[in-house]
Amino acid sequence: MTSDRALLAHLLGAIDDGDPVVLVTVVATSRSVPRHAGSKMLVRGDLSQIGTIGGGEMESRVIDAAAEALTDGRPRHLDFDLVDPGHGDPGICGGSVSLYLEPFMPEPNLVVVGCGHVGTAVAELAHWLGFRVTVLDDRPDLASAERVPTADVVLSGPIPEALAKAKINEETHVVVVTRNMEVDLDLLPVVVDSAARSIGVMGSRRRWDATRDALIEAGIDEKALDRVISPIGLDIHAETPHEIALSILGEIVQLRQSSSQPPKPGAPAT
Repeated sequence: MTSDRALLAHLLGAIDDGDPVVLVTVVATSRSVPRHAGSKMLVRGDLSQIGTIGGGEMESRVIDAAAEALTDGRPRHLDFDLVDPGHGDPGICGGSVSLYLEPFMPEPNLVVVGCGHVGTAVAELAHWLGFRVTVLDDRPDLASAERVPTADVVLSGPIPEALAKAKINEETHVVVVTRNMEVDLDLLPVVVDSAARSIGVMGSRRRWDATRDALIEAGIDEKALDRVISPIGLDIHAETPHEIALSILGEIVQLRQSSSQPPKPGAPAT
């Protein structure tokens, strides 16, 4: 049986890796039950489990409830009587048990490609909004903790190689705010092939049309490029780097709060 110490180590590892997980704790019991109060179990995103709160039908129902918690991110309190399966009880031990299900969901993750004025402003605002922020640039003098102190991770070097270290997952929003189209052509094949929840590219519509055509000519699947939002940002007539950052994060927050991507209203051109 998994010890509490080992189970909590698994929990911390999942949080550090950005993996969703539900901590199930037996909070109260009466009479005869499989596990005592304080017993714990983890349910991971693939519904595999670490530890047990008693097994059997009750545990199966708890895993089903954990699946719901992994979907909506909300905790749950469950009570079970273990007396009469004929009346729907998940056991016949003769007691009752109360459980608390606490989901730990991945932090929203933002990867900012480009550490110029707009990139640093995006990183600053995203940090304030609670995102885990990774910034990267192929210019070491710009990709530094001193220049972007609000970033959780700073990566420098060739951008495709840096992107491979950025841990892009289903909760990641990628913001591309680079200095020119040539840089975008180098990095976008990597980004569109990732699991990113959204990909946004700053620039004029004309620049994006030219970039898209060049990528298709280079063999990138046209449907993959349909994932890209460009120009990125809500149309708030932004001009300064911080105003542009506000328009970009506003669109990302809007996207996260909606069940489907909202219509693209346009954004400031560069």
